[in-house]
Amino acid sequence: MKRFFDIVVSVMAVLVFSVPMLIVALLVKLTSKGPALYWSDRVGYDNQIIRMPKFRTMRIETPQVATHLLTQSKGWLTPIGPFLRKTSLDELPQLWSIFVGDMSLVGPRPALFNQDDLISLRTVHGVHRLVPGLTGWAQINGRDELAILDKVEFDVYYLEHQSFLFDLRILFATFVKVLRRDGIRQVGDHAELTPHAAESKRAA
Repeated sequence: MKRFFDIVVSVMAVLVFSVPMLIVALLVKLTSKGPALYWSDRVGYDNQIIRMPKFRTMRIETPQVATHLLTQSKGWLTPIGPFLRKTSLDELPQLWSIFVGDMSLVGPRPALFNQDDLISLRTVHGVHRLVPGLTGWAQINGRDELAILDKVEFDVYYLEHQSFLFDLRILFATFVKVLRRDGIRQVGDHAELTPHAAESKRAA
């Protein structure tokens, strides 16, 4: 049921948002050098690495560190990067990940490949056996403001109480939060490596 729902909703969402997505992709290309999409190495089901697409919000020459470690991090954003992040429009390409089964509409947000502490805690508690989601229980209860221990606690709660109705509740709450821009991540809360830097990281 969950997988069927993911496929149906992701296809419908692509149809609804196809024009806005094309416009965003064009704006990203016109306002900064580099590809419209940024493919991030993330941890998926059973700790397998997946490639998660996002609309690129940072310049391609950004140093190979998480944005909260950058000096004057706002200066590395593309001209439309702040807008894409505040509206969560940069997340729309993840509909593809949902369609192919790498992600679900609802589940723990996929950790970055180098977030060892978060990955380890999720593995200890069995959360790694869940398909990561576009949104999740932790997302609507603090999003990126949460400490890792608190985030895992919410993930475990979702693991133990998951149901179709619970997913619908989370999706509705996410929609409301996005409209209100409640808990939306700021510059320092989001990690993004340049395509070149990401390739160098994997080769190291």
